[in-house]
Amino acid sequence: MSTTVLVADDQELVRAGLLTILGRQPDLEVVGEAGDGLQAVAAVRRLRPDVVLMDIRMPNLDGLEALRRIVADGEPAPRVIVLTTFDLDEYVFAALRAGASGFLLKGTPTEQLVTAVRAVAEGDALIDPSVTRRLIEEFARRPTASPPPGLDELTARERDVLDLVARGLSNVEIAERLVVSAATVKTHVAHILMKLGVRDRVQAVILLYESGAITPGGG
Repeated sequence: MSTTVLVADDQELVRAGLLTILGRQPDLEVVGEAGDGLQAVAAVRRLRPDVVLMDIRMPNLDGLEALRRIVADGEPAPRVIVLTTFDLDEYVFAALRAGASGFLLKGTPTEQLVTAVRAVAEGDALIDPSVTRRLIEEFARRPTASPPPGLDELTARERDVLDLVARGLSNVEIAERLVVSAATVKTHVAHILMKLGVRDRVQAVILLYESGAITPGGG
């Protein structure tokens, strides 16, 4: 079964490039495109894609507000990958908090783009390592709050998995580290998300850093 994708970007050439790249993949189906945030929200409601590639800066309604509206529409909400020109984009943190499953820099190599769409469609998260470090540094400067509800319900192994997720490791990398199968890790992650009451790995990591439950260099 194909993963359906919607591309939202105000630059026609960028959209055309993304449509061409994704259209070549036998397991990906581009079901629509949008040139601004309002069109993106309307297209998502109409087409219900699995994944949205969303430019963060668009006219009429920016990608951040469009993202908020898409997530607020309820389940099943699509996975949204934010597209940005700069890794220092001021909207990156806000986009991740609003429900983005990750972000990609425009100009990302074709293979990485396709891999990202597939990974996010499967429920994984995608944050560039450089941004993961910046997220950690950003939250490390903030006063800590109380641990998030549900954290004390995690088993010792689930907490081990969560700590590694927060370091930016993929399921395969976590499996290698803990000497278990990737399927086992995927099951642990699903249980973790359910107990913490979050929709994906990115939201879990943000919750942990914001609450101080995990700190840079420690657990």
